[in-house]
Amino acid sequence: MTRPVTVLTSREVPRDNPFTNVIALPRDDSDATVHEPTAHGALHWAPHLDTGYNARMNAIAEWVRDARPEALVVDVSVEVATFARLLGIPVVVIALPGNRTDAPHVLVHTLADRIIAAWPRELRIPEWLRPHDHKTVYVGGISRFDGRRAPARTAPGNVVVLSGTGGADSAQITGAESADWTWLGGQHGEWISDPWPHLAGADLIITHAGQNSIADTAAAGRPAIVIPQRRPFDEQHSTATVLDRHGLATIAFQWPTPEGWGELIRRAHGIGGEQWQRWRVHGAAGRAAAAIEETARACRGVVSA
Repeated sequence: MTRPVTVLTSREVPRDNPFTNVIALPRDDSDATVHEPTAHGALHWAPHLDTGYNARMNAIAEWVRDARPEALVVDVSVEVATFARLLGIPVVVIALPGNRTDAPHVLVHTLADRIIAAWPRELRIPEWLRPHDHKTVYVGGISRFDGRRAPARTAPGNVVVLSGTGGADSAQITGAESADWTWLGGQHGEWISDPWPHLAGADLIITHAGQNSIADTAAAGRPAIVIPQRRPFDEQHSTATVLDRHGLATIAFQWPTPEGWGELIRRAHGIGGEQWQRWRVHGAAGRAAAAIEETARACRGVVSA
């Protein structure tokens, strides 16, 4: 980005960060009693008289009043995107995989000034996004590791299992193969700030089908087994289906038995890692940034040359 960027979040942000400013938002999920959170089906999370939700929206309104942002990029929240647009702020929303045909998603995709889809257009155009094709930019998978040099692989047979906070328990993989297994994340794996050397140096990556994990695996360009986890709107199942259809990785739609790992590993090595180039990770973040800045210009009535 060439403009100053402020992040608004309830998460802890390290001191060493690329942002111009960080606005700490109150959490909106702390009240013990929740009443009518969906606004009768129109929204996902807008509970009546919730102190955290009220404080959160007030903090956003105060920031908009003071900062007068040129655009707001919203990753998940239909409510924040709608609120910002009602305040007159241009809104860029991040499309998510899966079946996004419910009323809140229809609302947010309709009101968005720009939609960014972090996967390749040539591999997937969901039916629910087609009505918004004129304002959707398919940038490819966004990975923070794009452009980093891959280390030399010095340990043949190294398998890296990449999990998140809801990821696979390493005990589930016991007995798969006699290899050098490295578990990152999940309940029993190691949590490290920079998993790139492990991913890029792996002979094989085993991962779930979350957007970030798939993009990071694609950046590493290594053979992979993808095991989608259950998520709302079939998000991971949808991504895994696309990867399977286009032959980018080996997919297991349910957790393999110990006896089934050998065949999956052979299939993954047969596919290799070259097909990951089709996920278009290289330059994806730059394409997203360009789309955001172009949206800010267009909504101010500035026409690009």
